Amino acid sequence: MSYLDKLLDGVEVEWKTLGEVIKLEKGKQLNKELLSESGLYPAYNGGTSYSGYTDIYNYHENTTIISQGGASAGFVNYVTTKFYANAHCYVILPKIEIVENRFIYHFLKLNQEKLMTKQHGAGIPALRTDEITGIQIPIPPLPVQKEIVRILDSFTELTAELTAELTAELTARKKQYSYYREQLLSFEEGEVEWKTLGSLAENLDSMRKPVTSGLRDAGDIPYYGASGIVDYVKDYIFDGDFLLVSEDGANLIARNTPIAFSISGKTWVNNHAHVLKFNTYAERRFVEYFLNSIDLMPYISGAAQPKLNQRNLNSIKIPNPSLEEKTKIVSILDKFDTLTTSISEGLPKEIELRKKQYEYYRDLLLKFPLSES
Repeated sequence: MSYLDKLLDGVEVEWKTLGEVIKLEKGKQLNKELLSESGLYPAYNGGTSYSGYTDIYNYHENTTIISQGGASAGFVNYVTTKFYANAHCYVILPKIEIVENRFIYHFLKLNQEKLMTKQHGAGIPALRTDEITGIQIPIPPLPVQKEIVRILDSFTELTAELTAELTAELTARKKQYSYYREQLLSFEEGEVEWKTLGSLAENLDSMRKPVTSGLRDAGDIPYYGASGIVDYVKDYIFDGDFLLVSEDGANLIARNTPIAFSISGKTWVNNHAHVLKFNTYAERRFVEYFLNSIDLMPYISGAAQPKLNQRNLNSIKIPNPSLEEKTKIVSILDKFDTLTTSISEGLPKEIELRKKQYEYYRDLLLKFPLSES
């Protein structure tokens, strides 16, 4: 017998439409002049967070809202303070004699992904009221609802605490990583020999083959561009371990993602990324770490369309310590890289697991079997 069965203790669960157990209201337009950074109350205009502050409010604390318009239409939020609900914001007011306030929130959060697929409209996506009010919701007895809410709230609180701790740990480790990377990749004048990148790596740009999206045969082989995988195709032109370096694009300036990144196995690369081959893992990763740590502006041409051409790439000066020293440096930086960026082993994975733990129990406690009627 499941925990949910024990809670129900033989009591049948009634199903209703959401419109029968809540009052759905739409926020009202707020003059932009009333928004300020020093206001008392957050103003929500749909979206996943508030858009500013204001000195007036139209709803009380502990209220569920749903984004009505824009890319986030269908996103479910819970506001714990008095707030102003703007025009692109649905407000959920439950009939508390029938349904618990937080029970509604957890149930809607369970259905958030489904709501976001109901967006309509050719211009700005929007969510109709009947897409919300027409949802079927199970209504167990209020004591059962309270117990479900107690369990899920405790998981929500625990998840938030653990996520905050892990996020703080991740921030600290990233700072530590940056410090050690700077220390390990900085060399005094005369300490090591410096060589051009062109003399350290074999350039395989001539083997690249760009293929327009309409002509690509879909498959499971990654198709790489300037900043990573852009598609999956049926065939490959490279097989092995290589270093890709962005050749063009805004990221050369913004550096939002690494401009140098390693690839392995069977791959296809278009003409927006340089392809470099090294003799050993340590040499490849050492250059990867170094390129991602330095300012490349002196080597980039073009203001409107930034470009790192092959000639400039080959001319970049790289420190060249012994292979033993490179191996030691790469080993240290690899550990930090795994800890701070890996989605399969590092802290980002831990944070994701904490969120999924709440989702698991929410699904377990809120997916009631439909009655035969």
